[in-house]
Amino acid sequence: MSYVKLMRPKHYIKNLLIFLPLFFSGTLFSPKSFLTVFLSFIVFCLTSSCVYILNDIKDKEKDSKHPTKCNRPIASGMVSVRNAIILLFLLLVINIAIILFLHLPSLAIFLLVFYFLINILYSFILKNIPIVDVFIVVCGFVIRVLFGASLFDIDVSNWFYLTIFSISFYLALGKRRNELSLNKTKSREVLKYYNQSFLDKNMYMFLAMAIVFYSLWATDSTMVKMSDNLLIWTVPVVMLICMKYSLNVEKGSDGDPTNIILSDKILILLGLILLIMLLFILYF
Repeated sequence: MSYVKLMRPKHYIKNLLIFLPLFFSGTLFSPKSFLTVFLSFIVFCLTSSCVYILNDIKDKEKDSKHPTKCNRPIASGMVSVRNAIILLFLLLVINIAIILFLHLPSLAIFLLVFYFLINILYSFILKNIPIVDVFIVVCGFVIRVLFGASLFDIDVSNWFYLTIFSISFYLALGKRRNELSLNKTKSREVLKYYNQSFLDKNMYMFLAMAIVFYSLWATDSTMVKMSDNLLIWTVPVVMLICMKYSLNVEKGSDGDPTNIILSDKILILLGLILLIMLLFILYF
């Protein structure tokens, strides 16, 4: 279990973004396409696990003195650095094998390597630079969508990319906001450069932009043709999801998007309602 915990599978939920281009292209249920995306999803998950392992190895000493991070497998001593490195190389070998089996497009491989490299830079340098730290997190979300689109050379609307950019900024700034509120400046040095007023103003600016961009995407001529102009009815549900998520942030959670989503049954229910609406509109 310690080795599974080290890979942080809970955060794999973020990698579901890879499925979005195929989903919105109307070809999700093509068996061959779905299998390709699913295996590519596994590749991305293993890549992100490699990043987490490297980060935990680097921060071993700092994490061991932290009230909660001291429970991480490496910081607590449950997994040795040597065994963590062995696991890291094993994941890389499995990844390479799957990539060779899939014959991934060169653009997809480039995005995967780029994601890995910027996250290494983030772990060692960039996470201590204000604004840049948030931008790298946002890039990670956008790269996932680009990666999914590159698998089949799917043309994704500019409005949709702007939606992902905006909502990602909102999520990242919300996490920084609550880390600051919970006085975690000692565990994350970059927080000393931020203040709550700045984070509040910018996170809600990006939230408003995300809803506007999503609405424009839903009324884009291509999507209107695909959905018989029914996608516009998903906008109120998106608004409700954003409001419920914001309420959770304001209530004083740790701000981590994964924890907020997985710990809120109402938020999960609203997400399922949105998914069912999208499936019905686009496929039935």
